[in-house]
Order: sequence, then structure tokens, then C-alpha cells
Amino acid sequence: STVPYVVERIVAQGQEVNRERVFIPTGFQSKELIVQAGLLLGDVDQYPTLDVTIDGADEVDRDLNCIKGGGACHLREKVLAEAAVTFVVVADYRKDSEVLGTNYTQGVPIEVAPFAYAKLLQNVHTLGSPRAALRMAHVAKAGPIVTDNGNFVIDAPFDPAHMRDPYTLLAKIKMLTGVVEVGLFCHMAKAAYFGNQDGSVTVKWDNGTVDHVAAPTAPLAKPSQ
Repeated sequence: STVPYVVERIVAQGQEVNRERVFIPTGFQSKELIVQAGLLLGDVDQYPTLDVTIDGADEVDRDLNCIKGGGACHLREKVLAEAAVTFVVVADYRKDSEVLGTNYTQGVPIEVAPFAYAKLLQNVHTLGSPRAALRMAHVAKAGPIVTDNGNFVIDAPFDPAHMRDPYTLLAKIKMLTGVVEVGLFCHMAKAAYFGNQDGSVTVKWDNGTVDHVAAPTAPLAKPSQ
């Protein structure tokens, strides 16, 4: 995940800068990072409107549409993304693609009510994902993955014809009864920051412009206490 690097950079800004900031996690890992860093922890029920949400992605297309949900947290992630005035994605260069589903081939994550999963598998197969399957826990536990909200996750690979229009696909899946949330984040991100192998950063904006930030020549200085 790229979130630990984001927290590291925030902490490097120093205690004075972070004194009045409130940080809201999207899942257990980010919550632990916030607590361990000594940052002020909040929740979206306290702060229903956020200044900025910074989160990773499993893949980002040329229009900054994203696949999220590889960690089965996409319901909460989408709530926080929608609550923010500005939603920013951070990822490494391998997550950057022209069309969703090119690099992240596991499929679109779909959080579903457990009692509806069998029906929904049939529905998703009919929509154009014959290889859609319930995500299993494998080594960690017997049976399917269970989200923080007590739901199951279906991973649904779609062909490029569907993925070139992710917004339409999102609408079709969301209409299925029993679907809780879909890991397609369409028309939401203001910018995407991609870390490159050489340490440089490519910044893609929602208006189509692209910026390049050179790799730092020296490590970040630790903030004074």
C-alpha cells in the first residue's frame, strides 16, 4: 500500500503543522498508522465534509477513473472520497493504465450482502463477467473474505469493451439488488500522483494536464520537535 508513505510525509511536516489536522482512516491499517504516528484520529460521522481524501488505488485509467477494493475496504473508501472537497490518488507507476483492467486483472471488486451472493454471481455473469467469483480468504481463514461491514466480495473481471466505459458498468452493477458498493471510482479524483522507479513523480490532473516532479536529491529532513 502507498498509504504508509503518505503518513510518513505528513509526519515529516512536523507537530506544529499537524496540530489542528484531523485524520480519518479508511480501514484498520490506516487507522493503526494514524494512531502510531500520534496524529489526531477522527471519523466521518464527526466530520461529514472533508477538505481532502488521499488514498491508493489498484489501477487508474487515463481519465483518473479507479479500481479500488483489493483490500476489501472500498465502501468506506468511497464514502470518504465522496465526502471530500478534493480526492487525490497516490500509487506507483504500475497502477497507471489507459483502460481499467489492463494491469489489475483480478476484476472489479463488488461488496455484496452475504445472503444475496449466489444470485448476484449469476447476475454479474449475465452482465458480461463469466469468470466472476466470490473472493475467498484462503490461508487466513476458511471460507470467503468478510469485509469490515460484514459483507462478502465478488471479484468480477470484465473485457476491455466494458472497462472503456466504467461509469456505465458501475451504474449497471449498482442497480443489482444486494449490491452494497462497487470498487469503480468514476469522475471522482482531482489528481493522481504516480511514483516512478527513479524516485520521480508523475502527476496527472482531471483536466488532462500532466506534471513531472524530479526525484529528491537528499532524504527528507526530520522535523524538529
